[in-house]
Amino acid sequence: MSADSKQPQPPEDGAATTADSASLLLSHARLTDGRTVDVRLVGGRIEAVGTAGSLTAAGARVDLTGYLLLPAAAEPHAHADTALTADTPGPVSYAPEDVQRRATEAALLQLGHGATALRAHVRIGDVHGLGPLEAVLQARRSLRGLADLTAVAVPRLLTGVAGADGLAMLRDAVKMGAGVVGGCPDLDPDPAGYVEAVLDLAAEHGVPVDLHTEGDDPARLARLAGMAGGLRPGVTIGPCAGLARLPADAARRAADGLAAAGVTVVCLPQGGCGGVESRGAAPVRLLRAAGVRVAAGGGALRDVANPVGRGDPLEAAYLLASLGGLPPREAYGAVGAEARAVMGLPEVRVEAGFPAELLAVRGERLAGVLSLAYSRIVVHRGRVVARTSAVREYCDSAAALDLPRQARPERPPEPGSPPAGPVVRS
Repeated sequence: MSADSKQPQPPEDGAATTADSASLLLSHARLTDGRTVDVRLVGGRIEAVGTAGSLTAAGARVDLTGYLLLPAAAEPHAHADTALTADTPGPVSYAPEDVQRRATEAALLQLGHGATALRAHVRIGDVHGLGPLEAVLQARRSLRGLADLTAVAVPRLLTGVAGADGLAMLRDAVKMGAGVVGGCPDLDPDPAGYVEAVLDLAAEHGVPVDLHTEGDDPARLARLAGMAGGLRPGVTIGPCAGLARLPADAARRAADGLAAAGVTVVCLPQGGCGGVESRGAAPVRLLRAAGVRVAAGGGALRDVANPVGRGDPLEAAYLLASLGGLPPREAYGAVGAEARAVMGLPEVRVEAGFPAELLAVRGERLAGVLSLAYSRIVVHRGRVVARTSAVREYCDSAAALDLPRQARPERPPEPGSPPAGPVVRS
C-alpha cells in the first residue's frame, strides 16, 4: 500500500487552487442511500447534486467511480503537542519549532485519513509556559486552506496558591488564540474548584469548554453537570472510560445527569491519551440511550500514552461498530456529524447548499469502507487536499480467478520475483 497524504495532491486533471474561484465536479459518486450522482462544488460549497452524467463544470473533474462519498470526518480530540513522540530518543523536545513540526505533521496525517477539522489539546504551564500553544497556533496558520485546526488550552492546576499562575496563563492563552479552554480536573486537588474556574473563564470569554475526565466518580460527574448546565457555547468531557466501570444504575444516573445538562462526551475507541490514566471506551450505547451527544476522537497519536495510535476517524468508527455494537451509520456519525457538532462546525450533507467538506472512500457501502478504508480522497473547502491510494496484488492462482482485476503490468518481472497476478484497488 502506498500513501501520499503528507503532501496533499491536486486532482489528476488539475483543480484550481482556491475554493473561492474554483469549480470542481465529482462525478459518478455513490451515496449511502445507493444513488450514483454527480456533485458540483463552487466557492467552497456544494452547488448542485444530480444523477450521474447530468452535471457539467467549467473547472476540474474527479471521477469517483467505485467510491462512496461521505461528509468529511472531524477530529474532536487530538494532542498536537505530544503527537509522534513515541520513538523519540531521550527527552521529548518542546522547542517551538519541534512542536510546530509535530503538530503540522500530525494534522496532515489525520487530514489524509479524512479529518478536515481538528481540535487539539495543548498543555500550558510548567516549564514550557505558553510556548507549545504558540507553536500549535503557528501550525494552524500554516495549515490554512488544508485543514481547520482549533487549539484547546490545557492548564495543569487552577486552584489554590499553585493554581493562580495557571489561571492567569489560561487567560493569556485565550487572548493568544486558543479557541477552547480545557484541562484535567481529576488531577487538581480541588476538582470542583477547577471546573468552576474553567467554566467562569469560558463564560467570560464566550468560548467552549473541553475537559479530560475518567468519569469514574458519580458524585463528581453530578457536580460537573450541575455547574455546566446551560453554559453556551457548550461543555464537552472525555474520554470517560471509567463510566463503563461503574455499576449499571450509577452509570445510568450519571448519563441522565449529563444529558439534562447538555454535556457532550467524546470517547476514544482507539485508546487513551495523556490526560487520563486508564484505557478503555465510554459506554456509548448507554450514553446515547440517555440522550447524551457522543462523538469519537483519536486521542493519542503515537506518543507515550499510545505508541501505536493512528488518529484515523474511520478506524474509530470501525471500533464503535465492531466492539461498541453501533450500526455503521451511527458509528460514522460519531466521527462525522456528531464530531462536527461538538466542534461548533456547520452541518455537512451531500446536498446543495452545504459546505464542501467531503470524504470519498473506495467501496460501495458504509460497512465495507469501515472495514477496508484504504483508498481515500479528501475535499476541504471545495478542493481536493489529500489522496491516499492502495493497490493489493495477488500471484496467479485458481482461487483468484474471480477477483476484480486491472491490466497486468506490461514490463517483465524482476528476476526472482513472484509471478504477477490480479491487481485489486482497495
